[in-house]
Amino acid sequence: MKNRRTRNLIALLAFGMVLTMMIGCSGSGTKSETKVEYKGVQIGAITYSWRSMPSTPADLISYCQQAGINSLELMGDVAETWAGAPAGPAFPQNFREMSEEERAEFQKIREEYAKAMTEWRLNEASPEMYKELKALFDEAGIHIHTVKFSPSNWSDAEIDYAFESAKILGAKGVTNEIGTDAAKRLGPFAEKHGMYAVFHNHGQPGDSAFNFEEFLSYSPANMLNLDVGHYFGATGKHPNELIEKLHDRIYSIHIKDKTAKDADPPDTNAPWGEGDTPLGDILKLIQDNQWDIYCDIELEYEIPEGSDAVAETKKCADYAKALLAG
Repeated sequence: MKNRRTRNLIALLAFGMVLTMMIGCSGSGTKSETKVEYKGVQIGAITYSWRSMPSTPADLISYCQQAGINSLELMGDVAETWAGAPAGPAFPQNFREMSEEERAEFQKIREEYAKAMTEWRLNEASPEMYKELKALFDEAGIHIHTVKFSPSNWSDAEIDYAFESAKILGAKGVTNEIGTDAAKRLGPFAEKHGMYAVFHNHGQPGDSAFNFEEFLSYSPANMLNLDVGHYFGATGKHPNELIEKLHDRIYSIHIKDKTAKDADPPDTNAPWGEGDTPLGDILKLIQDNQWDIYCDIELEYEIPEGSDAVAETKKCADYAKALLAG
């Protein structure tokens, strides 16, 4: 075990040196140099927060400006749609009521679309389109720090495309849902491209056998996108214990408010300040230690009547800033 840890440490140090050299040579700057912080903490959002609204780049830029944020985890479909990807089939709203035959037919349609996307990514997608997309966000003063392509089930060539495209957009990481196969597969690609494979959790930490460090052990380029709301709601544990332990392997966190594991109702999304997640403790811990961790709003609670996702994101951003200013 000691030899394994030593090898992992050496690999991590070596990867860090390679990454530093690559970033320095590219002239794009380090993560710290591109951040525009509030009270020492970068408050941004994942564009999934605006899934209920139009999501062209112009829309997203407007939403950021209205919410007063300047960094993003960009959903991959937004980038690929901008770059000219073929439109995918809409997910049926009556999926649960569909017959087995209807579901099988829809699955065939999805499989055909996946083939079309592979063809587009490998033979038609243009890096110039991603350069133009980055320029739009740069002009607005908004930094794309991560792209959620979720490519763990893609072909090797498509995974290369994912990291190359994210790098063009100015990101240092590509996000995927956490899992053993995904962590084993994406880590080496991240190392190859001098980037990070960043893994997001839902309620898996509620399983006593779950261990974040397992996924990190597969590659020094594997990092966490720790969803503190899901973690707290599923485990009942204060996220700060985990953040203190793994802060140097946490690239970003998703901040949201949820009720506690033993609350009524348990583990439920809530407007910020109405749940039990210790958001103030979490943000203050990052602030006090000056840790280089992106803090992204993920809007998942039900939007009140008369409001919209942009107005609610602004409420979340203002709430986070008030906690940091206190």
